[in-house]
Amino acid sequence: MNLSLKGKRAVVCGSTQGIGKSIALRLAEQGAAITLISRDENKLQAVRNKLESINDNKHNFIACDFKNLSSLKTKFKDFLDSNYEPTILINNTGGPPPGEISEATTEELEEYMTMHLHCSHYLSKSLLPIMKSKNFGRIVNIISISVKAPIDNLGVSNTVRWAMASWAKTLSNEVAEYGITVNNILPGFTDTERLRSLLKSRAKNSNMTVKEISDNIISSIPSKRFGSPDEIADAALFLCCKSANYINGINLPVDGGFTKSL
Repeated sequence: MNLSLKGKRAVVCGSTQGIGKSIALRLAEQGAAITLISRDENKLQAVRNKLESINDNKHNFIACDFKNLSSLKTKFKDFLDSNYEPTILINNTGGPPPGEISEATTEELEEYMTMHLHCSHYLSKSLLPIMKSKNFGRIVNIISISVKAPIDNLGVSNTVRWAMASWAKTLSNEVAEYGITVNNILPGFTDTERLRSLLKSRAKNSNMTVKEISDNIISSIPSKRFGSPDEIADAALFLCCKSANYINGINLPVDGGFTKSL
């Protein structure tokens, strides 16, 4: 199997920690040049330094908050005007806070639709001409197992993830003839800062400790453990390589068997 990404440039969003960072490093290990996108410039610089220790490509970053779509448009246009030609896009950004959908405001829905769906659509649409010209493109969206079944008390997150999955499936059908694939990875309970934050929130709203809640979740996972960001990154790497040419429009759970549906 050929996993090499030598000669490819990948744009990786949400790439200063957790799953996004692991994906950026994994793609670089296979020879890709990486453009990082995240909010914190200091953290971006630290990840770029790490990338430069992996391969000799020209890695760079765009410091941008996805809550501000107009800022992203300006900065990403400047990036493309510098003659970079990415053919791999990893759409990944932070999830909404916990809460019931019946309590969510329209402003919250709009904010997270912008961060996830609108930004992903803009970035994808911007890169499609490059991908089409090279008859190769990979768009991988990091979503959630809530696409398979809603997760309690993650109302806004469930809603946004479903919207992303439907958008991605629609796009995959439209661009497949150009050698472009669009796939979704659905991480299960993965050992990231977001999971730790959600566990603390559940503990705060119950009479249980973080460890008790964590143990209960782990007991419901057939693999009996949380996943690691590197395991999500391995799945993303495969979907980005040439060996995955005929895999398109799928939702891939990486969840230790937690999802009960097919």
